[in-house]
Amino acid sequence: MTDYELTRRDALKALGAAGVTVAGGVAALSWPDGESEDENVAMGEHERETVRAVASTVYPSELRGVAGFVDGYLAGRVDADPERARGIADAVAALDRYAHDWEGDDFAALDAPKRDETLRGMGVHVSTPDPDGDPRQRVRYYLVNDLQFALYSSPTGGTLVGIENPQGHPGGTKSYRRPPE
Repeated sequence: MTDYELTRRDALKALGAAGVTVAGGVAALSWPDGESEDENVAMGEHERETVRAVASTVYPSELRGVAGFVDGYLAGRVDADPERARGIADAVAALDRYAHDWEGDDFAALDAPKRDETLRGMGVHVSTPDPDGDPRQRVRYYLVNDLQFALYSSPTGGTLVGIENPQGHPGGTKSYRRPPE
């Protein structure tokens, strides 16, 4: 089995595909050292840990560097759109409520099989993503779909599924050449 390493560069590329411009490059893909009252108040460590746990559940197992990739992508995403931070925090709270009701603990505290079972039990895999919908629709929209978009719009994620050049990423002429018939 081949391992694929996600990097901060992948996070920058995924942010670009999402229409987010990151000034300062990699330095902008981190959380502030001290969180002031007006800096991403909705996105505390618990929310970030939960988003990383969702990613480790829905991403293919041959990926490495998931936590750094998710942190970088998430930091850039919520910095560009603070309203998204509130939506993500609400989706995390909904997921935690469900996990508490069925498993007795926060989603991030569950082991990998229980996380998968919890997402499926909640119906996230069959729900229509909707930022204003019911809890499972918000979890699908803000957590699962956004994480999958980030992965598969990055160069490493694209390579993982055989897309050498994800849409929006420039490629060499080798990408566009057909072999002789």
